Amino acid sequence: MADHLPPALLEACVVVGASSDKLREVYQSSQQATNSSGTPELPLLEPEVLHVLVPPFVSRQHAESGVLRPFGRRRSFIRKKREQPPPAAAPPSQASSISAGGSGRGEEGGARSEDVSVPKDIDLMALPQLCFPGGLQVTNEQKEEQFHFLVFTDVFGNQTHGVVMQCHRPILEGASFHQNGTGFSKFSKLYSVYGFCVISKHPYYTALKDCLSCVLVQLRTCRLSDLEERVKEFAAKLALVPIPPPGQLHVMFSLRPLTIVLPSREDKDHPAVDLDLHLPFLCFRPQQLLQVMSCLLQEQRVVLFSADWARLTLMAESLLLFLQPLSWQQPYVPVLARGMLDFLMAPTAFLMGCHISHFEEVASETDDLILINIDDGRVSTSCSETVDLPEIPLAAADCFTQRCLSLRIHFDLHQGRHASCTDINEQRAQRRAWQRSLNHDIQRITLELIVNIFRDVSSHLNYEHRVFNSEEFLKTRETAEQLFYKQVLETHIFHSFLKDRLNRKMDAFTRMELNTRSETQKMKAMVENPRRPTMQEIQARRKSSIIESRLNKRLGMSLPNLGDDRPISFHRHTLLTRIIISDPALRTPPKPVKVFKLPDFPASLSFHTVQNYYSELILQLGKAIFCVPPENSALLARFYYLRGFINTLCSRRLEALSDFQNLYKTDTAIFPARLVTWLVDSLHREERQQADRRPELKRLILKVKTENEKPLVEPDYHVKKFELPRTHLHQEEFVRCVQESGIVKDPATIHRLFHALTVESKRDSSSDVALRSPSSKSVSSLDSSASVEGLQKQVEPELFRVFYTFWKETEAEAQDVNLPSEVIDHLDNSECVYKLSSCVKTSHGVGKIAMTQKRLFLLTEGRPGFLEITKFRDIQEVKISSAPFLLLRIPSLRIQTSSRPEVFEANLKTETELWNLMVKEMWAGRKMADQHKDPQYVAHALTNVLLMDAVVGCLQTQRSIYAASKLAYFDKVKHEVPMMVPKTTSETLKHKINPSLGLAEPQTVHVLLYTPGQLSCSDSEGDGNPKLWVALSGGRVVVFDAASWSMLQDCIQVGASQLNCMLGLVQEQVWVGSQDSVIYIIDTRSMSCNKQLTEHRHEVTGFTVDTRDLQNSQQPYSCSCDGTILQWDSSSLKVKRQFQLSCDRLSSIQIHDGTLWCCCGDSIVELRKNGTPQRRMALPDHLQSMPSCFSSFILVLERGQLWTGCADSGELCLWHIKDNSKDSSRPFKTISLPGSSGVTCMIRVKDQIWVGCRGGSGVGGQCDGQLRSQVLVVEPESHAVEKVLQAHSDSVQTLCSAEDRYVLSGSACRDGKIAIWKVE
Repeated sequence: MADHLPPALLEACVVVGASSDKLREVYQSSQQATNSSGTPELPLLEPEVLHVLVPPFVSRQHAESGVLRPFGRRRSFIRKKREQPPPAAAPPSQASSISAGGSGRGEEGGARSEDVSVPKDIDLMALPQLCFPGGLQVTNEQKEEQFHFLVFTDVFGNQTHGVVMQCHRPILEGASFHQNGTGFSKFSKLYSVYGFCVISKHPYYTALKDCLSCVLVQLRTCRLSDLEERVKEFAAKLALVPIPPPGQLHVMFSLRPLTIVLPSREDKDHPAVDLDLHLPFLCFRPQQLLQVMSCLLQEQRVVLFSADWARLTLMAESLLLFLQPLSWQQPYVPVLARGMLDFLMAPTAFLMGCHISHFEEVASETDDLILINIDDGRVSTSCSETVDLPEIPLAAADCFTQRCLSLRIHFDLHQGRHASCTDINEQRAQRRAWQRSLNHDIQRITLELIVNIFRDVSSHLNYEHRVFNSEEFLKTRETAEQLFYKQVLETHIFHSFLKDRLNRKMDAFTRMELNTRSETQKMKAMVENPRRPTMQEIQARRKSSIIESRLNKRLGMSLPNLGDDRPISFHRHTLLTRIIISDPALRTPPKPVKVFKLPDFPASLSFHTVQNYYSELILQLGKAIFCVPPENSALLARFYYLRGFINTLCSRRLEALSDFQNLYKTDTAIFPARLVTWLVDSLHREERQQADRRPELKRLILKVKTENEKPLVEPDYHVKKFELPRTHLHQEEFVRCVQESGIVKDPATIHRLFHALTVESKRDSSSDVALRSPSSKSVSSLDSSASVEGLQKQVEPELFRVFYTFWKETEAEAQDVNLPSEVIDHLDNSECVYKLSSCVKTSHGVGKIAMTQKRLFLLTEGRPGFLEITKFRDIQEVKISSAPFLLLRIPSLRIQTSSRPEVFEANLKTETELWNLMVKEMWAGRKMADQHKDPQYVAHALTNVLLMDAVVGCLQTQRSIYAASKLAYFDKVKHEVPMMVPKTTSETLKHKINPSLGLAEPQTVHVLLYTPGQLSCSDSEGDGNPKLWVALSGGRVVVFDAASWSMLQDCIQVGASQLNCMLGLVQEQVWVGSQDSVIYIIDTRSMSCNKQLTEHRHEVTGFTVDTRDLQNSQQPYSCSCDGTILQWDSSSLKVKRQFQLSCDRLSSIQIHDGTLWCCCGDSIVELRKNGTPQRRMALPDHLQSMPSCFSSFILVLERGQLWTGCADSGELCLWHIKDNSKDSSRPFKTISLPGSSGVTCMIRVKDQIWVGCRGGSGVGGQCDGQLRSQVLVVEPESHAVEKVLQAHSDSVQTLCSAEDRYVLSGSACRDGKIAIWKVE
């Protein structure tokens, strides 16, 4: 069980010192030197482990055997004490001194030994040296006690922490003193030091130091013969202290004379912070701290030096906390004993610490070390006084330095206006509160630094293939920053960070990065455009840096795995992205904490007193749970967790399981899965029978068994770097390779690119295809021996290399577009130049034609000027003509536009056909974007245009334009399919958004939920804007800001099954019903799913809520497909009532005036108050003959009508429900829905019925992008279809209303978009 239990405060207590034999020899030598009138030499002794004290100290076996031992016998850890016959003249003190095997009570001189279960993470061989890193010195004067701190790391990276107290005691002679404390005693004026090391799994440095300080009072006054018992009693008490679970509950206990607090971890991914994080700021200036953090991020060999052993660990631990969430992966030994200095010769990176007296020795004998002198506040290397390493990027460093100025790191300044404390514990409480607030500020500042350094990493990740495109990331860095990032990107610490990013970990880094995005970053995240600098970024670049000299042809600095025989240089210039986070994002106060005080420790420790102590603790936890209001579920969860842990210790397994079951409704983040599994497996037969009679335990046991029966799936932690292919690529491999490269993600676009690049192999399998590399102009030919079929289906690696090279060259050239300020003033801030022609003659003069995502303009030659040619939406005609020149005819491009009467003509010569394709594609894309109110069409057309350019650039054949035309998707759609969107649709449609942005393929929008701003307005860290919650496939929830339609959260993982329904409640909760029978609850403040309701046994299909309660409380209902309906208390999350409806499949429920209406497969059922059916409207006769069922319904109570829709019928059925004189057994009217083959969903908005449909066979054609489904608006009074809205190319899956101002529709995966409609 010990392996599954969360650890208590004490892992082990070890007493270290010199053996009694050595002390006797030193004493005798001292007496001889004194008798001969000489000065005795005081030697350094070899420290040994004298005692190891390991829990449990009391057990049931001892109690049942009738032998109650106050403490478990813990003796020598490895070796038996050497048996020596006591010398004839041996001083009697031998039998009572601390020994490595004897108890000091005449136990045969300690000859007996016991096997001790020592924790595997503790290296007792090295511990004596670490307890006395400077050596064990016998002194002739008593010195003050000293503390220092240790960290032990095993081969798996698991850490154990130790606090060591060195305490001096005199070496005494005189038998009477040691035997019974009476008689003559003479002090020898020699003192030996003992080390008391308390070891814990958690870094409670301050708390354990306080604990040792408390026992020190007793150790100073007790007799040597009683010392061992005092230490045992001390260790046994600490073994009773539980570790608080992650969250905002701290644990307090009394160890006279002090009250000691154990702070909890912020979350399960962070260690507890129980030290003063401002210590580094007292020793170093912010610029020096940045130097040190830069060294750690680059995984240098770092050595800390100080004359105070305690400072070494405290400083090292603080520095590593500053790097969070990056976790140090290299060897870490913050305290090196004097005999361990050879560790510094290790060739790998490390972080170690040693005494300042070894500074010169280490600096002279070891190369390439970063030497940090804590005492003097200096950072140097073993080769020079300065550190010549890449520095942290300037923008992030400046921001950090400014933030540091706001820190208030002096407690006396804070305390000056307060009254003096007359109670030490009150004074300590004030200091703790101040320190906690300061630590919070420091952690926020250092986290901001890490976010500013690595903010752009996520935009260069491919989540599907787990690829980080490091070359692309480096190109976006400033020239001065590149060396720093090159070093960091190769480290283990960054690799571990990448794993978390690719796993979409929602940690503090991700939350701050999302919350501090600028409006520009939010807008750029809404549309997937190829990377180009905007006009705003170009202006910022000019203000922040000097434009460097450029080359005309440039390629990336380090393309992946290019051979040496193809020398390609890539110089790049990028923008300086200064990240300045607004102060409100940093100045959030720490969350309030609750401190729970443990009962006083029992006076004497035996099995029964310990059980009584645990019983009292359980009683106090029960009282605390009773006093916590239900809405404070996070605090309730911590109390349940603690009580479950204590119940487990007391072998109260059913009570423990009940407590852990309550975590599903309070906070699943701290659910101890391994411990619960062990508890379930260890239940006795009688306990299992009792559990079967308790429904909540029966559900828990069933869930545990089901989870254990599932095959164990190891999480995917690998990270790939993109590499160019070395073998021929078939279509699937080509799709994967292009996605990994970061060029484009959409599979359909990549398929068209594949056909474009293989167009030559289709024409002639034996002809040579000349390939041109932009820099090397290398030429290669296809293998003529390959079969025609093979060549049609694969792309050569050389062709892919040239294509990739051309794409990156074009991207790099775009970074260096140097537009005059007069030109930039005519463009929007968000515009980017994507294509620039060569200098050509036009009808408006000589110049270069530039293309942005919005327009074409002429960059005039000579004195640079701006002349707008046309916006893409204003184009009326584009065609190629030829102008006579001598005996030749020069091809030119003619553009007719509505913005000017004359035709624009440009003699683009060989570029004419390519520009003709590109302009037509952008024109068609803009036209579709305007008609469909979807900016993603422009981004898609832009990608097609750039791919055309790259295809023509890499193929040097007569058919390169034909190949590029394969990518003209929107222009083709325009000619093959009528593009005109109906006027009604265009007028009603406001906007479209893509919830699958960033994913390789669109996902089905299963559920939409709009929550008004008041739902989360109490969140101090967030805004009060309304939100749109989108349930996608695979349990993925995406959240949009419904004011700007920018994405707030790109993935909240809610189980792994399909999500069927969502409900927003005023308690800052969003309920999500899943196919896996669980109701997941998302906290709208933290945007995390940390609660589950497991009462349903089958797929959860619907929610409804009753708001008629006079106290304004909401009464939610849920239903599952088996006909179970549950009424919930939204505060306590307990089931108030349960109904069981007999039906084929219950798909949804609604409540109106306290009456429940249920949509079953073959009927609509009205329930009485007691849950029994009152009336049932069966499927109409004409629909029973076909496989159809009710899919949705709407109640129009003021008209006494029920409107129903069926999944496989293109009509609505209307029923009478109020007038008993009218027949309600069949519908009184049917409304035919034009162009619909089935109804999927319905909602009522104002006095309109909005109906989502599947498209009929007559709607549209077979081409991608075509409208195949409709949203219909029906007038309830006239029963007429007022509007037919066409917006999706797949079935409408869900509808929701946004405060009756807008209706939002989501579609299936062929389309995957969300349309936003205006309500009139």
